[in-house]
Amino acid sequence: MRLSLNEIKNKDAWEKQGIKLPCYDVKAVKENTLKNPKWVHFGAGNIFRGFIGSIAQEILNKGLDDTGIIAIETFDFDIIDKIYKPFDSLTLNVMMDKNSNLDMEVLGGVADGVKSNDYETLEKIAKNPSLQMMSYTITEKGYNIKAPNGDLMDIVKADIERGPKNPIHAMSVTTYMLYVRFKNGAMPLAVVSMDNCSHNGEKLQSSVMTIANAWVKEGKAPKEFIDYLNDKVSFPWSMIDKITPRPSDKVKAELESLGIEGMDSVITSKSTYIAPFVNAEIPQYLVVEDVFPNGRPKLEAAGVYMTTREIVNKSETMKVTTCLNPLHTALAVFGCTLGYTTIWEEMKDSDLVKLVNGIAQEGMRVVINPEIINPQEFVKEVIEDRLPNPNIPDAPQRIATDTSQKVGIRYGETIKSYVKSDELDASSLNAIPMAIAGWIRYLIGVDDNGNEFVQSPDPLLLDLKARLDGVVLGKPQSADGKLSKILSDKTIFGSDLYEVGLGNKIEKYIVSMLKGTGAIRETLKTL
Repeated sequence: MRLSLNEIKNKDAWEKQGIKLPCYDVKAVKENTLKNPKWVHFGAGNIFRGFIGSIAQEILNKGLDDTGIIAIETFDFDIIDKIYKPFDSLTLNVMMDKNSNLDMEVLGGVADGVKSNDYETLEKIAKNPSLQMMSYTITEKGYNIKAPNGDLMDIVKADIERGPKNPIHAMSVTTYMLYVRFKNGAMPLAVVSMDNCSHNGEKLQSSVMTIANAWVKEGKAPKEFIDYLNDKVSFPWSMIDKITPRPSDKVKAELESLGIEGMDSVITSKSTYIAPFVNAEIPQYLVVEDVFPNGRPKLEAAGVYMTTREIVNKSETMKVTTCLNPLHTALAVFGCTLGYTTIWEEMKDSDLVKLVNGIAQEGMRVVINPEIINPQEFVKEVIEDRLPNPNIPDAPQRIATDTSQKVGIRYGETIKSYVKSDELDASSLNAIPMAIAGWIRYLIGVDDNGNEFVQSPDPLLLDLKARLDGVVLGKPQSADGKLSKILSDKTIFGSDLYEVGLGNKIEKYIVSMLKGTGAIRETLKTL
């Protein structure tokens, strides 16, 4: 068996192996989608194929639509050439629980994969009155159009100089398609970021408006284009949550044992790890602000929460400041210093489980409740099912990336809430200060066995290491007078940790972790 439109006609062979097939005419859906597209999506990678693609599948399976999605790839064209075209844009979706049970399904709701330099196809899509939404999973950096010095990137400058013609950057391509739509009837549209970043719709809108205003200023587009973007185009916010790691060799072997051929993974020229299959955890959440001026697919029928911007923001805050991200960050930094290479293995460590439970309990006292998702049930699922899942081999080293940019949100917001409370005292916190101490101990670059390790990329890494210069494992007194340079930094934590009553406690934890080999473990046991 091979993954193709022709081969899935043999339904008995696939279903005999426990693989579900689409309950609709895949070929007809593809034809309908290409003729009258309603939904296009930027970012043709794994989370799109496995999560957003499964949303389209459920809508189609229920007979609620007759069109799917067209995927547009702006970054890595190998994905289209090596994964979409050879497999007729089908995906074998494999969802895995912590007991290694596999839920396998062929997804057929993606009609085609298109490269963003296929301008003829992009124009055809943009002109069509049927188009209702453009969505995105391009990662947070995909919306960034500025260099570190604050100037526009050279690629964006070139896109602006050319005007609405042959754009390269994802945000320029987006603005170009909106301009084409403006020039051909000024029809309304929803432009929806589904990336895992706070206020994602705002980031998307800001980049589009920056490019559009530059085109108008340079005489490349009329000022009415700005009116169109303001009056007829929406930029809904969303919250997304699903872990979709690289293709697993274990899953590949399992699929091959079932007689499915051609399941080899590909590492593209842009270092994307991708395969004809997608492996992912079962839990998934998508909360979307319901502002669609040209209508939309029945997303709620596939489990998407359609709601207000306020509820989207609350859902994001719940996840990022309490129920998931703070736990992930703690596991990341302690995982690096305790010698772990996977998160799920850390969740067999009783000291680390105690730590993440403590962080969750402290956050729950001030958690933002989005109402549509129960925070207690969400965090219970995270700790008991998601983080311990051995089939989601996420690495603490990956999650530890850019921690200096995260701690102010993941821990700082809870600390602020304690300070504001008339009933709670920030100085009563223990697990969160331990997590912060663990991160600063991590910055020394020496693990709990006394061995040096390579820290993950972080824009402040060199600066933070310089502040800790001279701090040595085995000489706790070497930290005297140096920790305050970090713990009092409001730009990192959102507050001076001494002013809120936590600085001295965190110092105590750090000094304890510096006593010698094994000191991190012994300090954790005191929690």
